[in-house]
Amino acid sequence: MNNIGFSGKKAGIIIAVTVCVVIGVFFLIRYLNDTSYTEDTQVVYVTDVATLTGQSISDGVVNRYGGIVESQETWSCTANSDYTIQAVLVEVGQEVTEGQALFVYDVNNLENTLEQQKIDLERLNAELESLKDTIAALEKESKSADKSLRANYTIQIKQQELERKQKEYDIQSKQKEIEVTEKNIANSTVTSQISGVVQSIRDSETQATDYNSGDTSFIKIIKTGELRVKGTVNEQNIGMLTEGMPVIVRSRVDNSQIWRGTISKIDRENQQKNTYADMYGTDNGSGTNYPFYVDLPTSEGLMMGQHVYLEPDLGQEDAGTTEGIWLDEWYVDESVENAPFVWVDDGEGKLVKRDVIIGERDTEMGTLQILSGLELTDLIAFPDENCAEGAKTEKAEYTTGGADGAYTGDENNALSEDNVGDGNNAPAEGSPAEDYMGPEVMDAGMAPDAA
Repeated sequence: MNNIGFSGKKAGIIIAVTVCVVIGVFFLIRYLNDTSYTEDTQVVYVTDVATLTGQSISDGVVNRYGGIVESQETWSCTANSDYTIQAVLVEVGQEVTEGQALFVYDVNNLENTLEQQKIDLERLNAELESLKDTIAALEKESKSADKSLRANYTIQIKQQELERKQKEYDIQSKQKEIEVTEKNIANSTVTSQISGVVQSIRDSETQATDYNSGDTSFIKIIKTGELRVKGTVNEQNIGMLTEGMPVIVRSRVDNSQIWRGTISKIDRENQQKNTYADMYGTDNGSGTNYPFYVDLPTSEGLMMGQHVYLEPDLGQEDAGTTEGIWLDEWYVDESVENAPFVWVDDGEGKLVKRDVIIGERDTEMGTLQILSGLELTDLIAFPDENCAEGAKTEKAEYTTGGADGAYTGDENNALSEDNVGDGNNAPAEGSPAEDYMGPEVMDAGMAPDAA
């Protein structure tokens, strides 16, 4: 009995040890698997400082949009399609003053129309008087008629009353037509309500509507005075622009000549169909364009109707003129007091901490001045929970012209509808659109849009 008890205790010890070993092996394997996953698959994406600060624009990576200089105010008038225009007294590009005659209607036709309308009015009045006489006669007969016939007279009188009311309505309508015609004869010469420059005159014979913009204006005049720039952005890139954003207005002739302005309005309601891209066989899903407007503190050196480039002001024109690097503040970890650092790729695909020295702060723009510790060629990561010493890094790719929603230029906006006829922008005869884009705007996508 004693031997049996000892053997049972020994077996229990062996089983317990075995269970512990199995449990230990299980947790060891699980730990090794977790460690392997972290080291082999956890990647931290890094981006070069030049791209983050907008100073890689010299490489051609910048969104550019086509723009045209215009007045702060425009005035337009439509031609009455019911009447014929006898003569247009101005031409496109001509300066006009307030009250100056623009075009004249054919008064002869209007006078003939007026005569016919007066004849129609006399006829309606005569018919009305005849109906009144008929009603009076029926009422008189009804009073002396037999009772069995009075119901029939009542029906006839009501019918005549309805006709009388219709005649009275027709007379009122005809009188209004006569008033309009007389007013048009008196105002057969249409004058400008502002001083400015004639921007466009539609064909007086076809009077076709511009279905791209819904514009039915016959003559459009741009007011002289303060200038602004109208740009065009497609539906893919409209999210990259915001009202209040600073922009650079760049000359198409002299790349170094610039003006600075601010986006005052993005007009999302007046969509413009882009049909020009279809002519070039492109299918990038950007069939709708939207106008936006840039206000300028000064327009000295700009001319009405001048075609320009528009690009977000990312400090590209200030590169090299200011000390240090201005970086978005969220890339700098300041969790340790007086010891700011950034997460940088060490050149061998591993992430390391690097101390930086901070200068000034721009609280409005949310940027910091990095005086030392960082170069434009450095690859840095956004500080989050994945950042750790020795973490594997991979450079984030920024493609241009892609169809998968990656960062792209505005393929359809370099030549807006306003840019037609600009010799600097049209492709040479028989050449594809890309032949005239130029390297400086390659990534902005300079395919022309709807004319």
